[in-house]
Amino acid sequence: MGLFAVSAVVLSGMGVDFMTAISAVAATLGNIGPGLGMVGPVDNFAAIPYMGKWLLIWCMLLGRLEIYTVIILIVPEFYRK
Repeated sequence: MGLFAVSAVVLSGMGVDFMTAISAVAATLGNIGPGLGMVGPVDNFAAIPYMGKWLLIWCMLLGRLEIYTVIILIVPEFYRK
């Protein structure tokens, strides 16, 4: 939930309206398809700023691989055993 909230606020800070930011982050974290607003079913993610696309790519990666798997990959204790 924290990742969702932080990502939505950061995306909104990049100039995207709040409804679009929330639905874009939900769509990428949950891999659910289209969102609302500028990323709705008849639009695409082209209107999202360049850095916003990178944020959404990261959210999609975390949502697809599950957050715990990505955390394990970056924690050094996992490789020391």
